Amino acid sequence: MAALVLFGGGGDLAMRMLLPSLYFLEHDGLLPDDLKIIGAARSDESRDEYLAKVRTAVEGKAEADEAWSEAAWSRLSGRLDYLAVDATDPASLEPLKARVGDGPTTSFLAVSPSLYGRIVTALKAAGLAGERDRVVLEKPVGRDLETFREIDDAVAAAFSENQVFRIDHYLGKETVQNLIALRFGNTVFEPLWNNLSIDHVQITVGETVGVGDRWPYYDEYGALRDMLQNHMLQLLCLVAMEPPADLDPDSVRNEKVKVLRSLRPITPDEAERVTVRGQYVGGVVEGEAVKGYDEERGQDSDTETFVAIRAEIDNWRWAGVPFFMRTGKRLPEKRTEIVIQFKPVPHSIFEQGDRGALQANRMVIELQPEEDISLSVMNKRPGLEQRMQLQPIRMSLSWGQNDRGARPPRRRIAYERLLLDALAGDSTLFVRRDEAEQAWKWVDEVSDAWAEGEVRPKEYAAGTWGPDAAAALLARTGREWNTGHG
Repeated sequence: MAALVLFGGGGDLAMRMLLPSLYFLEHDGLLPDDLKIIGAARSDESRDEYLAKVRTAVEGKAEADEAWSEAAWSRLSGRLDYLAVDATDPASLEPLKARVGDGPTTSFLAVSPSLYGRIVTALKAAGLAGERDRVVLEKPVGRDLETFREIDDAVAAAFSENQVFRIDHYLGKETVQNLIALRFGNTVFEPLWNNLSIDHVQITVGETVGVGDRWPYYDEYGALRDMLQNHMLQLLCLVAMEPPADLDPDSVRNEKVKVLRSLRPITPDEAERVTVRGQYVGGVVEGEAVKGYDEERGQDSDTETFVAIRAEIDNWRWAGVPFFMRTGKRLPEKRTEIVIQFKPVPHSIFEQGDRGALQANRMVIELQPEEDISLSVMNKRPGLEQRMQLQPIRMSLSWGQNDRGARPPRRRIAYERLLLDALAGDSTLFVRRDEAEQAWKWVDEVSDAWAEGEVRPKEYAAGTWGPDAAAALLARTGREWNTGHG
């Protein structure tokens, strides 16, 4: 019998994401028949008490999606067990080893990354790191290249690389996976996916929430390490990578590593020109007055809550195409998107003015709040006017556009896909060690450039799209951020 052990099984990630994901997989009949699920945490509580907490967490999410079923809950609860353990102590793990038996065990570490090294060492000593066992690690692993290697060396001493699954939940999103299908499954796009046709790329991850009481963590990481090092660079890799030979996990990840190795280092001399650091001050978000970061923290801080970067990929496909990335807290809206801005037609046969302005094609890949892929194209405005009138139209490339009467599929939690893949041993959507190392190397260069160039965060009012310098980052190249949808 196979086992999935959720270390930190009573924590926020487990209750908010992992256990609801497992419920939905159970509801849809996708979990392996022989899978046992064990929540493991320090809390000394009974199985019944734990199940009651899990039900409360799961039922609310399921009802919101009209997917609550007593039968599905009965099946899931029949798999669920709970054990109070100190995951860093091999002796404390002995009862867990007895509970999971001799089948393959997948250990999901939904705990602080600072504990990873001690936990994997204990897992090995307790016999839970055998050849058929796996370990799943949540980001962020370390806060720079040096600390990443320290933690990952401990992981490598207990598990071989093909047993390690480093999660970036953005890669589990349906639209991110659809980007791969769109690029490599259609001849219409791939020939245009280069510096001959694409003007620039924008990647935005905007959040309306502030840091709040998470400031001790955020003071250590900041927006650069918390968001850009993992989520945003992963999205950049999927946009920019060469076609892999096949969908074998290593084939895909080899191409992503090549992109990261091709990123031009950012030096102290150009840090002010190609990067922006920001920190929110008091303002209004979604109609509500909110405090600045320093007010939440209780004292002054140089931590960035916003970062914008112009990245260059030095290879034949992307030479001369800037990739603009921005992410921040307390922005006007929650939005995650990739914008592929194509070049304008080389010569317009349409006069401007009353014919309508000619706009270059643009593809927008939206991940949040809704998932969608759309393409804007120019079209003739309907009518019998003798002078042809043009207008841009937005074509959705997402599911259901050709079957409008069909009920759309339920929007899945990204962890559903990733949990299934980890249980099956498919590492395609997980981050390999050399990927993480290259990402940390580039981010460390940015951080070092800020330190050496004494680049301090610029203030921006909560509820705005970051400091004025973020708009200037594009404006001085004759471009602007996408402010609409599509």
